[in-house]
Amino acid sequence: MARKKARYSTAKEMAAAQREISVAEFFAKNRHLLGFDNANKALLTTVREAVDNALDACEEAGILPELTITIDPVRTKKKDGKQLLLKGANGKARKGFGGASRLTVSVQDNGPGILREQIPKIFGKLLYGSKFHRLRMSRGQQGIGISAAALYAQMTTGQPVLITSRTSARAKPHRYRIGINLAKNAPEDKEVDVPASEQVPQGTRVELEIEGRYQRHGKSVDQYLKQTAVANPHARITFRDPEGEQVVHERVSKALPEPTREIKPHPYGVELGVLIKMMRDSSSRTVKGFLQTDFSRVSARIAKQILKEAGISEGYHPKTIARDQADNLYEAIQETKIMAPPTDCLSPIGEKQLEKGLEKEFDLEFVTSATRPPTVYRGNPFQIEAAVGYGGELPADEPAQVLRFANRVPLLYQGGACAITKAVAATAWRNYKLSQPRGSLPVGPLVIVVHMASVWVPFTSEAKEAVANYDVILQEVRRALQECGRRIGVFINKRKRIADEARKLSFITLYLPHIGIALQEILKLTDKERDQTCRKLERILERTRKSS
Repeated sequence: MARKKARYSTAKEMAAAQREISVAEFFAKNRHLLGFDNANKALLTTVREAVDNALDACEEAGILPELTITIDPVRTKKKDGKQLLLKGANGKARKGFGGASRLTVSVQDNGPGILREQIPKIFGKLLYGSKFHRLRMSRGQQGIGISAAALYAQMTTGQPVLITSRTSARAKPHRYRIGINLAKNAPEDKEVDVPASEQVPQGTRVELEIEGRYQRHGKSVDQYLKQTAVANPHARITFRDPEGEQVVHERVSKALPEPTREIKPHPYGVELGVLIKMMRDSSSRTVKGFLQTDFSRVSARIAKQILKEAGISEGYHPKTIARDQADNLYEAIQETKIMAPPTDCLSPIGEKQLEKGLEKEFDLEFVTSATRPPTVYRGNPFQIEAAVGYGGELPADEPAQVLRFANRVPLLYQGGACAITKAVAATAWRNYKLSQPRGSLPVGPLVIVVHMASVWVPFTSEAKEAVANYDVILQEVRRALQECGRRIGVFINKRKRIADEARKLSFITLYLPHIGIALQEILKLTDKERDQTCRKLERILERTRKSS
């Protein structure tokens, strides 16, 4: 049968086919960009987004976090006296998802709760939140995470997310079922009555029914929560897996992270187009006032110096600055020496806290840590912390474990594309008495932790899985690791020296009877004197062992 000839479209027909795409529609088709590209990763991403939001909320309210995470299999109604697990949307394993099961993920926190009118917007609208425009350290950045998890739940199981929130012990609890209107990127919410008999604690509970696959090892929820406990030693985390087994990561510190302050953009981090927009939106009446009030670290003297270099009068209104003048202003900013941005917008983990967290989750012989002074990339302040644990039950013939963190959040995927992994591999660990194949991670009983704290972490994608390769970031990570490496080298040398001394002492102990006989012959000792001399030598050797 002859194939029907295709007809080409006209400009009018092509124009009629054009329509606006909402951000919800875009991410529904491209959910892999957000970390929902396979069943294992989808489950981990869902848990991570809910946990990150809970920790942020608790810390911002000054509350020591207590989180309870549960993953339960969804069961069908009884059939022949048995309850069956649901697999996929129609009871069968989904193709391409490797036998994913339907699971209910629940995360309960003890935080400040969420106001009733805000609940639908936070969970039912992508790119809605309070963190995108704030220049201060937080786990969330884009306002996508938890609403993307709700979108994934809706796409795979057709179920809305269930939110229960209470702002205080005296306040009335509120409960919503929230879906997302893809065409409008807007919430479709329905308030649900909370039974008077139900005990609802203060905080927020998020429940999502998703398709996912639970695994215990590798890049799993268990590993994510273990690493979260390392970077957040002030949090108590309880996890119950689909098989009913419960793990509790107890807090080892009651010290909350220092609260951070929001800062203004630094002039070095602003591009020309952003500078022009800021001038159009500014409420300042003069361009000098605009530079002083809309940027950090710009004093009256610095503003005057920038404008003189740009050839712009101080009294010009910022809205009247022409495109060519804005270009001159931008170049003058780059040429002017301006103090680095303030760092009270950052809240690093701290060396002692990082060591406590590492020792809590790993059995180690030696732990050391180092914190670099704050510095800047593209005008954004950031700080690098590193810790290295050695020995204990860690395998001696495998590559070191590398735990990557950004704003206290573990990064489990895309390690090869991450600046942190590259900086670890580029560090010369052989200088610190460790084995290292060329261009690879060191081999030995080693766990390496690197944490980047920043007002805006430069992730390589919206999934927030790897840090971009800025030279200044790579340099700071290497310097922190080198500082830890030197201490590890000292420890290994000391341990080797002690082992050598112990080996020599063991040889002396082994041949002590022969030494006694030789001394008896040389010094003409009696058998009794010989035995007394040997016992005296044994006591000296024992004291030497204890002192070393």
